[in-house]
Amino acid sequence: MFSVLCQKPGFYGRLWKLALPMILQNLITTSLGFVDTFMVGLLGNDELSAVTAANTPIFLVQVIIFGIMSGLTVLVCQYWGKGDTVSINRVMGIAAYAGIIVSGITALLLVSFPKGVMALVTNNARLIELGAPYVRIVGISYVFNAVSSVYVGMQRSTENPGFGMRVFAVSMFLNTFLNYCLIFGNLGAPRLGITGAAAATLVSRVVEFAIVLSYALTNTRIPLVPKVLFHPGKAMLKSAVVYAGPVILNETLWGLGTTMMTVIMGHMDISADMLAAYAIMGNIDKFSTVACFGVAGASAVMVGKRIGEQADKEEVYSLSCCLLLVSFLLGAGIALALAIVLPTVFIPILYPLFSLTETATDVAVTMCVVYIVTMPLKAFDVSNVTGILRAGGDARAAAILDLCPLWLVAVPLTALTGLVLNAPIPLVCCAIYSENFCKMPVGIVRLRSRKWINDVTIRGRS
Repeated sequence: MFSVLCQKPGFYGRLWKLALPMILQNLITTSLGFVDTFMVGLLGNDELSAVTAANTPIFLVQVIIFGIMSGLTVLVCQYWGKGDTVSINRVMGIAAYAGIIVSGITALLLVSFPKGVMALVTNNARLIELGAPYVRIVGISYVFNAVSSVYVGMQRSTENPGFGMRVFAVSMFLNTFLNYCLIFGNLGAPRLGITGAAAATLVSRVVEFAIVLSYALTNTRIPLVPKVLFHPGKAMLKSAVVYAGPVILNETLWGLGTTMMTVIMGHMDISADMLAAYAIMGNIDKFSTVACFGVAGASAVMVGKRIGEQADKEEVYSLSCCLLLVSFLLGAGIALALAIVLPTVFIPILYPLFSLTETATDVAVTMCVVYIVTMPLKAFDVSNVTGILRAGGDARAAAILDLCPLWLVAVPLTALTGLVLNAPIPLVCCAIYSENFCKMPVGIVRLRSRKWINDVTIRGRS
């Protein structure tokens, strides 16, 4: 099994050259979310729970945007292997249109009906009142973020991941500074609390968009071709629907499933405690998986490019097995690190910073223990679904593999244990993370079939 780790000289150097900027980009983005959570958490347990609930519809938009970026990757990586920058412009145009439509409709709904949207997530009147102003402002910010993310995703898929890292670093530091000023009223700014966190996010997204636009207009590596960027053509649209459409649908339905988890917790008897603990665990999850998503992104670029270069199927399969084993071992290392820091850092230092109730602290600890157990499996699944299978054009199988365990196992079990049976918290937490036990065995079967290895540029060429 470990023999697949023996690769040509320079292989791992190239892998980490691609992965590290993606890891840093994910780390920066995750740090921004953690800073928001931490600063809002200083306001109190209810404020933290309100922002968690308010971020649920925002999370769904983020997931759809991620799906658009992932769908873009499926096509762009292989066109990059062929050196076809005109087709890359066509793909980028379709992705930008999709992102603007989705984020624009969502922003309109959040601005017009903030309390109605909040009421879909939780029936706690206090949380609805606190979260409504936040969700109204933050929704607008993702119209700008959608366009920025599409361009950053294109640069990442063409072996320039460092650009996104730099853009999101500026965005994070600006957002953090504005949070400090606007949440607590520092440096002469008004004290706006939760609303200040939303305003900081909006301003940082606008600045992020301005940086991306300036770079795109002057970049010669992948020059913009307005004629095809704004008019991608029916042939490319058809190719995008066939190969990228399932990815976008996958991420949308996965986001809805994850949102359902939050909704279920928002309607439990201890909803405020569950949501506060879930918010903290969500940030721990994001920090823990930044390396996994970095390796997955690098895997997609490497595998997609080799397919585009017409590599033999067995070579692509061997490369993929190596990358997946690296991911699994990485996940095991992260799990070990979490097992060490949980009793030494999280429980005595981190959790008390958020002014959690005793019940919320117990829930957070239990969630973390279950998460540690599933971490190696999760790392494998991330690279297999979002990296290997999608890069091979097998988006439909990847979607089935990603969605069935969530919707057929995790969501029903969480609803049953949390709302119907009022089961002990450890059982509810096991239900929340139960999907991770199902994906890996099925994913290995699909991987070994080699049916996922497809050159998607043949029918997508225009």
